[in-house]
Amino acid sequence: QMQLVESGGGLVQPGGSLRLWCTSSGVTLAPYAIGWVRQAPGKESEGVSCISSSGGSASYADSVKGRFTISRDNTKNTVLLQMNSLEPDDTAVYYCAADWDCPDYVAAVESYVNWGEGTPVTVSL
Repeated sequence: QMQLVESGGGLVQPGGSLRLWCTSSGVTLAPYAIGWVRQAPGKESEGVSCISSSGGSASYADSVKGRFTISRDNTKNTVLLQMNSLEPDDTAVYYCAADWDCPDYVAAVESYVNWGEGTPVTVSL
């Protein structure tokens, strides 16, 4: 079983930036599409972004488009989420998740079959 691990979360001021990492121990991520999903208290999970196994295709939720960038380096077995111009509404626990392919719609997070434990992001003064 693949064990996904997220890191990089923390506290940041509005307008600031954070970079999140997703990786796994022992098992390569290369064959998998990797998505980022966030869940804020009292809210449903929201698909944020997804990148194809090759890195050639990426999708974003409208709420983060133009501010977040997903990328991957399969030689380092890592998927990154660069988050810029952060807003208080970005506050959530961020999870990386894997599937054979990205969902047809970034919101369709139920398709992911493997999830990490999450890393919390708080955007506040």
